[in-house]
Amino acid sequence: MMSSCLSVCRVGISFVMMNIFYKSAVDSLPELSPQKYFSTLQPAKASLAYFCQADSPGTSVFLEELNEAVKPLQDYGISVAKVNCVKEETSRYCGKEKDLMKAYLFRGNILLREFPTDTLFDANAIVAHVLFALLFNEVKYITTLEDLQNVENALKGKANVVFSYVRAIGTPEHRAVMEAAFVYGNTHQFVLTTEIALLESIGTEDIEYAHLYFFHCKAVLDLTQQCRRTLMERPLTTLNIHRFIKTMEAPLLTEVAEDPQQVSTVHLQLGLPLVFIVSQQATYEADRGTAEWVAWRLLGKAGVLLLLRDSLEVDIPQHANVVFKREEGVPVEFLVLHDIDLIISRVENNMHIEEVREDEDNDVEGPDIDIQDDEVAETIYRDRKRQLPLELTVELTEETFNATVMASDSIVLFYAGWQAVSMAFLQSYIDVAIKLKGTPTMLLTRVNCADWSGVCTKQNVTQFPVVKMYKEGRNPVSYAGVLGTEDLLKFIQLNRISCPVNITSVQEAEEYLSGELYKDLISYSSVSVLGLFSPTMTSAKKDFTEAGNYLKGCVITGIYSEEDVLILSNKYAATLPALLLARHKEGKTESIPLANTHVQDIVQIITNAFLETFPEITVENLPIYLRLQKPLLILFSDGSIIPRYKKTILTLVKEKHLDSLTPCWLNLKNTPVGRGILQAYFDAVPPLPLLVVVNLHSGGQVFAFPSDQDVTEQNLLLWLKKLEAGLESHITILPAQEWKPPFPAYDFLSMMEAAASRRSTREGPECVKETDVQESHEEQHEDKPAIRDEPTETLRIKHWNRSNWFKEAEKSFRHDNKEL
Repeated sequence: MMSSCLSVCRVGISFVMMNIFYKSAVDSLPELSPQKYFSTLQPAKASLAYFCQADSPGTSVFLEELNEAVKPLQDYGISVAKVNCVKEETSRYCGKEKDLMKAYLFRGNILLREFPTDTLFDANAIVAHVLFALLFNEVKYITTLEDLQNVENALKGKANVVFSYVRAIGTPEHRAVMEAAFVYGNTHQFVLTTEIALLESIGTEDIEYAHLYFFHCKAVLDLTQQCRRTLMERPLTTLNIHRFIKTMEAPLLTEVAEDPQQVSTVHLQLGLPLVFIVSQQATYEADRGTAEWVAWRLLGKAGVLLLLRDSLEVDIPQHANVVFKREEGVPVEFLVLHDIDLIISRVENNMHIEEVREDEDNDVEGPDIDIQDDEVAETIYRDRKRQLPLELTVELTEETFNATVMASDSIVLFYAGWQAVSMAFLQSYIDVAIKLKGTPTMLLTRVNCADWSGVCTKQNVTQFPVVKMYKEGRNPVSYAGVLGTEDLLKFIQLNRISCPVNITSVQEAEEYLSGELYKDLISYSSVSVLGLFSPTMTSAKKDFTEAGNYLKGCVITGIYSEEDVLILSNKYAATLPALLLARHKEGKTESIPLANTHVQDIVQIITNAFLETFPEITVENLPIYLRLQKPLLILFSDGSIIPRYKKTILTLVKEKHLDSLTPCWLNLKNTPVGRGILQAYFDAVPPLPLLVVVNLHSGGQVFAFPSDQDVTEQNLLLWLKKLEAGLESHITILPAQEWKPPFPAYDFLSMMEAAASRRSTREGPECVKETDVQESHEEQHEDKPAIRDEPTETLRIKHWNRSNWFKEAEKSFRHDNKEL
């Protein structure tokens, strides 16, 4: 464990978690001479010093942040000082100029650590780095799953583990974890990682943000048993971690036999509700088992108690089996809940309301108009001090652009340094460069069009940001997918191979269909497409090749037209010409005939192969399923989908009962905007899971599956038939109002429509791009659509009549005079 000095420092300061705004006696950064500074150092006491020349330029920003860190570091018994060097000073800390770009951490007169000032980029980073250095014996930094397993195995039966992932050292989340470790490091073993692969390996679904787990290892006596893990679902702040650890230390389940109104536990003191499971002697064992199960599900979210009705003097309504206490002084609620999931939903819905209240209370000064006008601009403002490793990409100028893109296969980001969206996407672009670091791939470059407008004009860049791929001897290709890291990474990786791939043997075709031929790319394309043609089918091969080129960067396509093609045709029961779709997740290969199909038909077939039978709806994929122009059958869930619900809906899909609908589900934990959607439907978020039918394309009616009915095949089918017959009443009608952006500059939908007007109207996957076509009378890099077979039309909404909407929904893409 850590030395005794820090143990002493801990005495009396555990309340630092709750007193973040404590007023320090020293309000500013003290300035001392080297001699004076070293004379003030005390044995075993930590001190952070920054040595600089009195007239040193360029240090004002760092000093401002250092001054902000004085108070929190003093709360932990760590002094901070600015040491002014003079030219004749002989101290080694005042020597070379490069030494003046560092801060030094001492314990007494002993130097513990040197920090380059560029790593101490703000007050959070300063506090985090200092505490991390002082707690090096108490906070284990690990990089692999094996390291984590070793720590876990070593502590079974001895102590619990607090495991956290932060995106980088020095972030606010890292600081919060270090502050928690300072207080609780003697009680629990803290483990830290910045490796995203480690977080993925323990099964975390959402890896975008920092995470903190509590591993319950102390109670594990069987060394072969895994420690139970509890995820902290709130953001990683000092106060939230304090609350979380306190609830982990509280008893899992408490039995009480008194008036619930008078009961108080540590949970109420921390702002968490209490859930009483009402029990009686006849059902005690079963009730206790239920209560323990609920307690594990709500660990960190609420306190769970077993209320013994038989020993209680206060009357509890006979029908009530759950008592809910939101906070001290508020009357308790007597509830009838026969489903554990309903109890969980009740607590989590209450948590969401409290989070909204906290956000409103914290916003006492009101939003900064310059920041809050747009979420993208707000994000850029918050990350304005984040140091991006721009050196991972090559910055191009008017002088270097042509020479660079001609000499190598290049990805070029055209952006504007003054535009929020460009700067937000620049962060994603750098994240791609980080993931591709050390791998042989295309050269990632960037052009700031604010500085080099001439280059951008010549490359036909008229909006920002734009990513283009340049390959020797080919016209540049514009990326038109989602402006995010994963989608751009997929586009780049799939462009490593030329599609369609020419397959030359049956064995190679089998390896291609199994995923072995390009196994490193399978994670980016879950479907491999192989076209089968006899050697004489010249026209059909030409159409398939054109479709493969069009979908390049979105899906892997291959073509096989050797003399022995009938071997594959017979094996997969495919009538030539044919398309083989190999779905790697399901391990299935299906054949589709291609007789009399043209380029756009082939693109549509391949595009539809990516549509899931029962997809999870997200902000990114919603537009794809809206294009089907069918009413949505949405299952709202507050977490992973319940297996029996999924089985019920998939059975109805298989039996063709849901052909006129788009069945899907929405996870409120992955897509929090779902809460706002439900509030628009119901005014308040109802208990989940919940099934609704929403027709967004005409009328806007919303229907809810009865909450008192179980979701079975028979009940759901009967309800849908009542909807078809017009026997069910809608719960609301969505207004046909126009949604406008906060400012014209952020009218992204208009930008998308403008881009769409320059490309073919046929459907394609989200990452389908405009291919730059070179014609003899045009400049070499002028962008033009690759396929121009049809005129551009505005997407229309088909008419919907409630009495026969099941039938009309099957008539795809009918149009009337009402625009979307």
